[in-house]
Amino acid sequence: MKKISLILFFVLFTVMIEAAETKASLVETQVLKKQEINDLQEFVGTVNFDKKSKIASESSGVIKKINFEVGEKVKKDEVLVQIDSDILDAQIKAASAEVNMYEVQLRNAKKNYERYIVLLEKKSIAQKLFDDAKTEYDVANENLISSKAKLNELNIQKIKKSIKAPYSGVIVEKNINLNEWVNQGTLILTLVNTQELEVIFNLPISFINGLKNGDVYDIEIANKTIKATLFAAIPSGDKLTRTFPVRFKANASDSFIFDGASAKIKFAKDSKSDALVINRDAVIKRFDMDVVFAVVDNKAMMFPVKVLTYSGMDAAIAGTGLVEGMQIVTKGNERIFPDMPVQVLNK
Repeated sequence: MKKISLILFFVLFTVMIEAAETKASLVETQVLKKQEINDLQEFVGTVNFDKKSKIASESSGVIKKINFEVGEKVKKDEVLVQIDSDILDAQIKAASAEVNMYEVQLRNAKKNYERYIVLLEKKSIAQKLFDDAKTEYDVANENLISSKAKLNELNIQKIKKSIKAPYSGVIVEKNINLNEWVNQGTLILTLVNTQELEVIFNLPISFINGLKNGDVYDIEIANKTIKATLFAAIPSGDKLTRTFPVRFKANASDSFIFDGASAKIKFAKDSKSDALVINRDAVIKRFDMDVVFAVVDNKAMMFPVKVLTYSGMDAAIAGTGLVEGMQIVTKGNERIFPDMPVQVLNK
């Protein structure tokens, strides 16, 4: 009985697998058509970090703490270096006590002054006594203002003993060591923001005329496509090559990109040619390449493609084996694999 049960189990299991394999995946398709497109020309540019800062000390003293290493990521306002402030701390303590003393003196002088005002109105005291009380009140007030200003100056100096990151970035250079004396203006470190990028391309004037500040373009950096915004076309260019620098700003997010890395961008030429065009949703990434799926004999066939250009929701593509009139999967392609049975919903 056990053997019969096992045999029945394996038979049922095999039937279930075969049924799952033969179940058609539901997709929507679009006819691959041929139409005229603008050819693209590729240009190579250079990546620069938009923010690169050499941070110097605003105070002199001995380095007591270093909270970073070269290559380390730091956050905005993070304390990177702490300079010795023992003497300054003592001066701040003395200045605080002085402020408290002058606050007491001012309160007493104010009481006397206000009391003498009443007495003078009643003509109970001489004018000189009133004038002396007023002078004492004014001096106490000025002393308090002066002591507070001195305390504020010392607190500002104390703040400058802590060197903080002005923005989030990566430390690329370290110029100090622990217990080393630094003067005001001594170079401490170099910080770069590796997320905010500036990309410069040298383009012919014929391409620049079609560009517009604020427009967003796809730029390829380190085999990744990044959105970049055009912000400046410089009118002063290279007279020999007749090209002009065009600057783009981009955010690399968490991508690791080197300063000086190469970047690629494509622009449409004036010339036109015929190409196969399909909805851009048909093009997906599979096995680290761009592919489309065509429906042939109710099965999915995968074709590696090269995207020639995008125009709105359409993509001009080229690939071996693709011909005009093919049914290309535009929806449901993320769930299918080569030779998988498919059922077209929008026939």
